[in-house]
Amino acid sequence: MNGIINSIVQFLQQGIAAIFKFLQLIWTWSFGQIVAVFSSDWQALPIWKIVILIVAMVAIAYILYRAALVLWSGVVSLFQAFVSLLSTFVSVLPQIVIAGLIAFGAGYVIQHVNF
Repeated sequence: MNGIINSIVQFLQQGIAAIFKFLQLIWTWSFGQIVAVFSSDWQALPIWKIVILIVAMVAIAYILYRAALVLWSGVVSLFQAFVSLLSTFVSVLPQIVIAGLIAFGAGYVIQHVNF
């Protein structure tokens, strides 16, 4: 049974690693393209290409702004989930302490009390 659980965990780890590798590939390519557009030689371009470059930069800025808002929302959700998890851990702490005290008491009685 332990081998099956380890196989499932390993499969999930490999899947998550593949997803992050794909995300890294897309981010690296996209930002490389954005940097290439921003590093264009403005003086050597005709006016119509400068207009296209400006429109592209405005579109890129808008898309990156929207992406930043979505990422910020995700970060806020992540922090809310983390706080909720910590709150849950703290809320069950009394039950864990009571269970530990019961186990301690039972262990003490089993080992030290003789009738």
